[in-house]
Amino acid sequence: MSGRVRAAGAVLWRRCPHGHVEVALVHRPRYDDWSLPKGKLDPGETAPVAAVRELREETGFEAVLGRFLTRVEYDLGGTTKVVDYFSARANCGRFTPNDEVDELRWLRQEEAARMVHYDTDRQVLARFAALPTELTTLLLVRHAKAGKRDAWTGDDDLRPLSEAGVRQARALRVLLRSFGPDRVLSAPRLRCVQTVRGVAEDAGVEVEHEPLMSEEVYWADPATGLRRLRDIVAAGGTPVVCSQGGVIPDVVNALAQQDGVVLPATKADGVASKKGSVWLLSFALGPDREPRLVATHYLPSPLPAPVPAGG
Repeated sequence: MSGRVRAAGAVLWRRCPHGHVEVALVHRPRYDDWSLPKGKLDPGETAPVAAVRELREETGFEAVLGRFLTRVEYDLGGTTKVVDYFSARANCGRFTPNDEVDELRWLRQEEAARMVHYDTDRQVLARFAALPTELTTLLLVRHAKAGKRDAWTGDDDLRPLSEAGVRQARALRVLLRSFGPDRVLSAPRLRCVQTVRGVAEDAGVEVEHEPLMSEEVYWADPATGLRRLRDIVAAGGTPVVCSQGGVIPDVVNALAQQDGVVLPATKADGVASKKGSVWLLSFALGPDREPRLVATHYLPSPLPAPVPAGG
């Protein structure tokens, strides 16, 4: 019987006192192989959440995800396994041998590439090594479902999330936690602020209003809006920015064009930006210390809401 099995994994890395980067490989006694940590998604789980969980279970380390690396697909005797890989920085933790993984080794990237048993793992490691390890990833979120615009009689700035939108926001809160956000900014629309309020609570910060990410202010001067996003990135950390469907596609497309990044094919008529979705925008500092976009990845809503709604 044919089918697809979804899984997620990561290149778990740490920087040693001497300055070089080491990555983690795990040994699985069942297969007697050395590989990157990965595992199947639980029902209803997203790939980022699964990647962090699997890292914890297999390596004992809590991790913070960074950029998306690649998707690997291979055949398992009539079933296709699809694995999404991320870069992941190791935080606190300690490896303890278990039935699934009996040994962990921290190795330089070139040593790890020689040691893994599978070409797919070597491909993932090559993607990891292709860009600087320490990037700034901005999480650009489109607000969750907010009900039909024409059914709301009050000020549109105050149109709140619908019940479906509240569920999306809860799921986004879990998803974004995987990336360890430490700043939360939002267009000053109630529905935008409500979408990321839980994320801010988890980070122990307030939601900062950012008028330049609202549709009318952004389109009055797009260049200033893009400059503001680069300034947010330049401040470091892992910022979350919540905006609207009339802003996000132009922002992603403009940044990609300015910095020479090819966007993934996600939508026939332009840049995808469904309600409750997230763009991972990863930046490196250029020679002029200016943040330059180097990688993108689109994450659909972690909880698609079937009820149609206004923008």
